Amino acid sequence: YPWHHTQETQLSKFNLTEIEAVLGSYTKVLFVRDPFHRLISTFMQGMGSSPSFSSFVQDVLDSGPRNASMAWKPLVSICRPCLVQYDYVVMFGFFRQELGYLLQRAGLPEDNLLPEFTDSQVQWTYGWLSEQMFSELSLQQKQQLSRFYHWDLAAFPFSSSFLAD
Repeated sequence: YPWHHTQETQLSKFNLTEIEAVLGSYTKVLFVRDPFHRLISTFMQGMGSSPSFSSFVQDVLDSGPRNASMAWKPLVSICRPCLVQYDYVVMFGFFRQELGYLLQRAGLPEDNLLPEFTDSQVQWTYGWLSEQMFSELSLQQKQQLSRFYHWDLAAFPFSSSFLAD
């Protein structure tokens, strides 16, 4: 359906038959990240106006999933993994390994195209940050966050997430 292909076109503008044809013509890759790490990253980048992580989390919870910013909105509501059959799901923290595999599958030379990733350092840093930030939250906030991201935690293997408990 190349006549529909413009930067402004959204899937919602197509009928069901066209959506299936368009999605079937692409290799679909979904990049996912632990929702708690997404919150930390958003807070650290100053995208929230709250002075503390705890008050930032409360603002997120008060906004609710429907009114949430794209930076912390549950992934399931953005990517629709139950409706779209993704060919690959790439977990944050495993980029080097997984992107190399994807490039290899596409027949591209992986060494020349990939930037240097420090996945193990990123994982360690987020593990430490998660522990620190999680300790700032009340039990009620922890429980509410787990409910807020319930479907993300059910859909993706975030077994080491602080919210998975």
